[in-house]
Amino acid sequence: MAGFTLASCSSTPSGETPSPGGSPGGSQQSSAAPAPKPAAMTLTPAQGAADVAPGEPVTVAVADGKVGEVKLTGADGKVVAGKPKEDGSGWESAEPLGYGKTYTVTAAATGTDGKPVTATSTFSTSKPGKQIGVSINLVEGETVGVGLPLIFSFTGNVPDKAATEKALKIVTEPQAEGAFHWFGEKTVMWRPKEYFKPGTKISVNAAIYGKNLGNNTFGREDKPAKVVVGDKLVATADGGTHQMKVVVNDQEVKQMPISMGKPSSSTPAGTYTVMSEHTGYTMDSSTYGVPSDSKAGYRTFVKYAVRMSNSGIFYHSAPWSVGSQGKRNVSHGCINLSTENAKWLMDTSKKGDIITVANSGPQVLEPTDGWSVWQMSWDDWKTGGDRN
Repeated sequence: MAGFTLASCSSTPSGETPSPGGSPGGSQQSSAAPAPKPAAMTLTPAQGAADVAPGEPVTVAVADGKVGEVKLTGADGKVVAGKPKEDGSGWESAEPLGYGKTYTVTAAATGTDGKPVTATSTFSTSKPGKQIGVSINLVEGETVGVGLPLIFSFTGNVPDKAATEKALKIVTEPQAEGAFHWFGEKTVMWRPKEYFKPGTKISVNAAIYGKNLGNNTFGREDKPAKVVVGDKLVATADGGTHQMKVVVNDQEVKQMPISMGKPSSSTPAGTYTVMSEHTGYTMDSSTYGVPSDSKAGYRTFVKYAVRMSNSGIFYHSAPWSVGSQGKRNVSHGCINLSTENAKWLMDTSKKGDIITVANSGPQVLEPTDGWSVWQMSWDDWKTGGDRN
């Protein structure tokens, strides 16, 4: 948004010549206070501006003075909230504007010369050609695992991905280095370079309302959430020993017998991120393309199930395979546990925890399968994926 600057004028009285030094015959004082000046105000958007993105702030910047009363109103007379900066150097609106509306901002300031000045700007906001929404994989106030990626899923294609990333506000305490990576035209994920530290506070705001996301496509509404990172849980499932080792905050707490995918349907090796937990779940092979009534298909109810991928990999209770757990791999690809061990692990783990599968067979987990972002190197992640 462009701004314009307004300043009051002053001049030296006719016939007088400013003294360069002070009293006649005296030397120039290098520490002399600066001469008083009229206030100069810059209003953004500028007078007459059109197609202003309603999600961008309206601002008043003051040089050589202090801001006074500022009023931003719509054509219907409704006042838009705003607040001055603590040092008096400006003012900024505190709530978004409407689409396709006309607004007027009137501002006052007092210069260091003690004289008041005023400025006014009338402008209009954009009418979106299309609006898209966004969802995030966070629930306000929840506790998450150290490996959780932050996922933003849009309801339509995003034309300007750089502008969209700018609208996605992510704050971590303590600060964690991270980057965005696009998967297709509708989904972008942010992950830290390394696992989050336990206790990290994560504040996310998908502040897309009123932002031009490219080709006159605007965001429909903002989506904020705050979560906290819990204990570091990393579980390692070993297809060679048929055991799962669970480590919490770098201390081993439990080892459990397991059975993974048989040779014809081996469990893909790699680092998974826990996606969701379910008490009472029907495992159905048709959800990933294998008819449940086919020879390789199945439709089985289990008491405890935790999703690890989109392709149908879970760890779950499997009382029918307890005799094979700890001895051989007999599943269709999931990690089988006894009912008691599956309940314990689900009670102990949470969304965003890490499960690594090793020595399971020839298949390798794809980074695009679920939330398996740790399958991609940091250098590859930073390329941005489908950003361009």
